Amino acid sequence: MRSARTRILATVLVLAGVGVGGWQLLPAKENSGKPITVGTSDAVTSLDPAGAYDAGSWALFSNVFQSLLTFEPDGAAPVPDAAQSCDFVGTDLTVYHCTLRKGLLFPSGRAMTAEDVKYSFDRVKGINSDVGPASLLETLHSVEADGLTVTFHLSSPDATFPFKVATGAGSIVDRTTYPSDALRRDDGVDGTGPYTLTSYTKDKKAVLAHNKHYQGDVKDSGHPVVLRYYADPAALERAWKAKDVDVATRQLPPSALAGLSPGDPRRRVSEADSAETRNLVLDTAAGSPLHDRRVRQAVALLINREELVGKVYEGTTDPLYSLIPAGITGHTTSFFDAYPRPDPQRARALLTAAGAKEPVSLTYGYAQGRGAAADEAAELKRQLESSGLFKVDTKGYEWTDFQKRYASGGFDAYAVGWVADFPDPDTFGAALVGTGSSMKNGYSSQDVDRLILDSQRFPDRSRTAEDFQRMQGIVARDVPLIPLWQRKEYVVSSEDVGGGQYLSDGTGVFRLWRLGRI
Repeated sequence: MRSARTRILATVLVLAGVGVGGWQLLPAKENSGKPITVGTSDAVTSLDPAGAYDAGSWALFSNVFQSLLTFEPDGAAPVPDAAQSCDFVGTDLTVYHCTLRKGLLFPSGRAMTAEDVKYSFDRVKGINSDVGPASLLETLHSVEADGLTVTFHLSSPDATFPFKVATGAGSIVDRTTYPSDALRRDDGVDGTGPYTLTSYTKDKKAVLAHNKHYQGDVKDSGHPVVLRYYADPAALERAWKAKDVDVATRQLPPSALAGLSPGDPRRRVSEADSAETRNLVLDTAAGSPLHDRRVRQAVALLINREELVGKVYEGTTDPLYSLIPAGITGHTTSFFDAYPRPDPQRARALLTAAGAKEPVSLTYGYAQGRGAAADEAAELKRQLESSGLFKVDTKGYEWTDFQKRYASGGFDAYAVGWVADFPDPDTFGAALVGTGSSMKNGYSSQDVDRLILDSQRFPDRSRTAEDFQRMQGIVARDVPLIPLWQRKEYVVSSEDVGGGQYLSDGTGVFRLWRLGRI
């Protein structure tokens, strides 16, 4: 979700109440057909892969759909899943060829073919949902299918294309049950992942069972799982305390996370570094009060990340001064270099030079129930208004409604989290600041686009660092968004459930099959 490294994340596991590693040696309980209940405050936007580009939806997709490729835990490169093999043809990185595994079956019993793969990619691009992942496939020009082989033709060299194939955007659907020109609207899923979706109630729960027909990278689909969705972190915390869930993740309230104790024998706690970031996105379109770059720079000069992280997140996130987070190739401190401390005097001078009338009025949107978004909005409003330079009207909306509103330009500014699509800096480039990005804020820079394209030409991804560092300097100058913080990942589980530390490693894959009773 997103150093060139052999490990994506460094994980620290806190084992409560037993010797280090001891619980991992205990045999699994053979009598346990009881589902493991996992609680989250993430939401599912859509069950259709063409209509969702968010962490909650992709977490479910990675369990009920297959992509041609997938990511192994902490893996730096994708490996075959629905595919038997995939490779670029030649050296120009514009033709990518995959051969499917034999015997893959949809829930209906129909065999998957390359036509289903072609159909799946074509409909993502053709439907082009405002909140879908079509922007991730920008370099995909066309797809050919023949039996069990599929060939992708790219419009420009793209060494990151295999990474994109491995994401939720590459989920393969049954072409006989998904319309080509519209999203599927029922509560069904026809995928070939390690689990089948046996029932689904929107915003409430998803019930998952072992898929006996699954063939792919996962060796054991593990226990049956019930995913329970909660309206906000406080509701998730109440469910955890009431023992309504066996595992709680994404996200408990900051106060609960800050109070986690390794000495509590009633739970196991996994804390990991994460490449998830949060940005304040600014509308650059003509007619926006933030259209002038100098006004956006003034906003950047008033943000105090340390106060935000301390007051709202109680130290459970880290201040971020870079579009690309720490631990990913190309990370810099470009926003600290340009705006090292809050400076109302300099901000006022920029507004004067821009001819802006003070205070500049703007609307700020956030998603209700998403982490500490409401408290964050209040703190950012306080920081901007305390200078006397801005007047901020904050508005919260339900998650799906919020996505539609920001996609249609409904806010002057909004804050949104970003889970890396794959372990490469490119996921923080085109998707966030490239022309036509998923942020829908009207930003376009020929220099940024050129650097993104240049970076995609390098199979050795360590060679992209210079391009991404230069790109971030331009972004810090233009300020289409302002990095706020980088998350730490927490998973809390009851004492009889193991594997929580393997649930997520920042690639967007949610490994429910790694959970087990001990």
